[in-house]
Amino acid sequence: MQLKVLVVDDSSFFRRRVSEIIDSDSGLTVIDTAVNGKEAVEKAKALKPDVITMDIEMPVMNGIDAVKSIMASKPVPILMFSSLTHEGAKSTLDALEAGALDFLPKKFEDIARDRKEATHVLIERIKEIARRRFSLRPITKRASPTSNSSLNKAQASLKAASSALKGPKPEVRKTPIAKASVQPRLAASPARTSRKSASGKQYKLLAIGTSTGGPVALQTVLTQLPQNYPLPILLIQHMPAAFTGAFAQRLNGLCKINVKEAANGDVIKAGCAYLAPGGTQMMLDGKPNSARIKIVDGGERMNYKPSVDVSFASAAKVYGGDVLAIVLTGMGADGRDGARMLKDLGAKVWAQDEASCVVYGMPQAVASAGIAEDSIDLADIAERIVIETHG
Repeated sequence: MQLKVLVVDDSSFFRRRVSEIIDSDSGLTVIDTAVNGKEAVEKAKALKPDVITMDIEMPVMNGIDAVKSIMASKPVPILMFSSLTHEGAKSTLDALEAGALDFLPKKFEDIARDRKEATHVLIERIKEIARRRFSLRPITKRASPTSNSSLNKAQASLKAASSALKGPKPEVRKTPIAKASVQPRLAASPARTSRKSASGKQYKLLAIGTSTGGPVALQTVLTQLPQNYPLPILLIQHMPAAFTGAFAQRLNGLCKINVKEAANGDVIKAGCAYLAPGGTQMMLDGKPNSARIKIVDGGERMNYKPSVDVSFASAAKVYGGDVLAIVLTGMGADGRDGARMLKDLGAKVWAQDEASCVVYGMPQAVASAGIAEDSIDLADIAERIVIETHG
């Protein structure tokens, strides 16, 4: 049975181009098109598509408001098309928070090196997010990390663990999201020695890798970490270079910990999260107590820039087994080989469970290979991190 796709864009040229690509696959069919968000909302209700492709900037009603309206009534997997600009990144992140599942650059030359590859990427993204259409539920507002009982319980555990830490309590930053363009302020405290869990396991680093669905997943986890979280954090999210700076600023405005786009030469510090810049590879260099970020060229032959495998493998060389590595939602198997290197040295590896993933690809790869010690619901990951790494 063919998947029914509604194509939404105010450009007739782009509607036609996307429709031709979708119709070229025997498993997909374009059931209709819409020229603005208002028309998209109406046709989504009437035609009940399996997937919607959505532009952001449109007359009458923009794509973000259309996503909110659709997800509040009859949720549909939505793939956004975005410009690779700072403003485009901010709008795309707003759309993802509103309920869209994934995004692609609007210029096909930014998706892949040639039209054939770009066509393949678009078709596969549509098919992947379509798998979630039966599990979506209406939302009037995306749930915050503390909006239900299970997360309230997690927050209580975080507060208790946080208060047990030694040292003065740093001032809580309250950076308004509207001021996200301000550069994040890094904590001045030196990197701490390794922390031990109740089981005696040592940790000197938390490393998290993700792809499709990752922006919302990372926001869910990181906003629940306490302000004096004792470990440095590496974040590897498959994302274009134009997006990672805006995403890091957004997270920094929402989180108690500091979050920044990693820069070459950064000395990693406790309580700071370093997001790998898009189009590059993020590695570590030096000794465990004075490790530095090393940003290198993404590499023509690398499928992922940044790559979770590359960052995980680098962490293994510097920290050995003193790492908690987590693989969140995403397509493909990036992270599996790097996680295996970490596990072989004694590190602990977790995966997000299938039910809470947008795409159960990367977590499945580490779980099915026997690398992940546990598969955990997204809503529970932050609590588990704090319990495991605070000791």
